[in-house]
Formats: sequence, C-alpha cells, structure tokens
Amino acid sequence: MQNAEQEMSTKFYPLPCMFTIASLFCGFYSIIASIKGDFFVAATAIIVAAVFDGLDGRVARMTNTTSLFGKELDSLCDVVSFGVAPGILAYYWALLPYGRYGWLAAFLYVATTTLRLARFNSQKTSSKYFTGLPCPAAAGTLSASVLFCNFLGLEEAVTHISLLLLVYLLSYLMVSNHRYHSFKQPPQAGKIRTFQLMVAAVLVFVLIAAEPQVMLFVLAVLYVPSGPLYGIFRLIRRRSARHEEAEPVKEHYRDTP
Repeated sequence: MQNAEQEMSTKFYPLPCMFTIASLFCGFYSIIASIKGDFFVAATAIIVAAVFDGLDGRVARMTNTTSLFGKELDSLCDVVSFGVAPGILAYYWALLPYGRYGWLAAFLYVATTTLRLARFNSQKTSSKYFTGLPCPAAAGTLSASVLFCNFLGLEEAVTHISLLLLVYLLSYLMVSNHRYHSFKQPPQAGKIRTFQLMVAAVLVFVLIAAEPQVMLFVLAVLYVPSGPLYGIFRLIRRRSARHEEAEPVKEHYRDTP
C-alpha cells in the first residue's frame, strides 16, 4: 500500500502538467508585459492563466491522472501566476507612486498568496467551499480592475487610494477564514436541473463575450464580498436558531406558579 502511494506521488502525467506549465507561461509573460508598461496585455495574460489553472485539475480528474507531483507543480506555478505576476502588475499599474507603502502592499500580496497555497495544501479542504479567497480569484480581481479601467479609457498607470486598499483587502481575504463557494461540486439533481445549469452557463458566457472588460469586473465585484457576506448570514442564522431554542424555556418559567 505504501509503495503504491509512493509510486502515485512520483508519477508524472504530461497532459495535465502541460496545462499547468501553460498557466506558468502566461504568468511569466504577464510579468514581462507589466515591466514594459503594457498593463492590458499583462492583465489578460493572468486571466488566461486562470483558465489554464482551472483546466489542469479537471483534465487530471477526467483522465484519472492525478498525482502529488502534479499538485505540487500546480502550487509552485500558482505562486508565479497568481502571486508574483499580479503583485508586479499592481505595483507598476497603481502602487508605484506610494513609494514604500506601495511595494510593501505588493509584497504583502505575494506573501499572502504563498501562505494561502501552503494552507490549502496542508489542510483537508471541502469540495464545496474554499477557506479564504482563492488565489486565481484574487488575481482575477486585480486583472479585471485593469481591464475595466482600460474600458473607461484609462490605459496608462492609475493612481488612486482605493487601489492600494484593494490590494490590502485581497491580501487579507486570501488568508482569512471566510468561506467561498468553489463551484467544483456539481449541484444536486433535486435542486437545479442540469439543463437549467447549462442555460445559465451559456448566458454567463454570452454576457462575458459581449463585454468582457465589464462583465469580468462585475463578476469579481460579486464574488469577492460573497465570503464575508456568507459569514454574516451564517452568524445571523445561528443566533436566530439559538433564540428559537431558548424561547420555549422562557415560556415554561412564565407559566410556573
């Protein structure tokens, strides 16, 4: 049994690893584009890297080629594509004028991305929820912000305090305990039919294809606060349940002579 696990951990499957390396290539290309000042291309490369990152795991599961080697390779590539690349993009695009506070914010983003990935690899995770904001979603939010500003006509570097705060916020959410929906587990047949899910997916695809620079930003704005909002909802529901359990006890003492 132990030999079989060791063999699985060292097994190399080229097909899913090709998608992982493609994600790494996009992340590296984004770094080069950020240094050159081509922020639109840098943001687009990170978005494409997120697409490849989502495909490698699904390809591995579909072809039954999952391995510990592939998992570790994926995490190492994610540090570059969703840590270093968006950190450098944010620095050259919006944080450079803030001096020390700017590069410290960029470093904090890279550090929290690394910590987020280390925690993800060391803990048993649910297939329904992520603990903390996923790194591709955080990187996608920064990239979507660049694309949205480009849509508004702001093609050069942008200086605004909200962008500095956004980097700090994303850094916090990645290492927080807020739960985010992973979209990995398919919905139960009794709740949502497969046909309805397919129609919804096609609708989202059409909206993104119509105005990608706007819709990607809208999706990011909806997904990023969903973790804290879900935590608040759970807290309110928990307090409501406790109140309902305590209510009959009060009535009992009221009727006692």
